[in-house]
Formats: sequence, C-alpha cells, structure tokens
Amino acid sequence: MAINLRDNVKPISYIKTNAAQMMKYVNERKNPIIITQNGEAKAVLIDIETYQDTEDAFALLKLLQLSEKSIKEGKVYDSDQVFSELRKKIGQMNE
Repeated sequence: MAINLRDNVKPISYIKTNAAQMMKYVNERKNPIIITQNGEAKAVLIDIETYQDTEDAFALLKLLQLSEKSIKEGKVYDSDQVFSELRKKIGQMNE
C-alpha cells in the first residue's frame, strides 16, 4: 500500500492544537505524519507498533551486518564442530 506523504505533512502548530486527533490518525491508519517547523520537515509522528517493527527490523539488519563482517574476516565455524563442543559442555555440566 503506497502512502502519499504529501497528504500527511502538518506544521508543528497544527500538531500542537490537534495532538489527540493526530495520535488517533496515526494509530488507526498506520500512516506517518511529517511535522514541519518553519517550512522544513523536522520530525515524523508514527504509531508505536510501526516504531517497534522498524526497531526490530534495524536490529535484524545489524545482526546480518555483523554476520557478514564475521564471514569476511574468516570468523566462521563448522556447525558439526560447534554442536560437538556444545554437547561436551552440556555433558560436563550434567556430571
């Protein structure tokens, strides 16, 4: 679903006087509102679920980036070796 951001641009003065309405809008429609100040875009108002989804996606991308870096640096291990070592450690803990 494409969002036309131009329809969701509001000056900060409008946000101040209509805060409850704007929060209801972003929570119901899941559309962000771009907040302007002195004619320039300065912030974005989004619902908490969208914010959390975005944070989760960035965290996953960071893990992928770290994994790619480890692979490039040769910091990889054979899965059989890793599981064998884990089994040994678990066995030692149970002794």
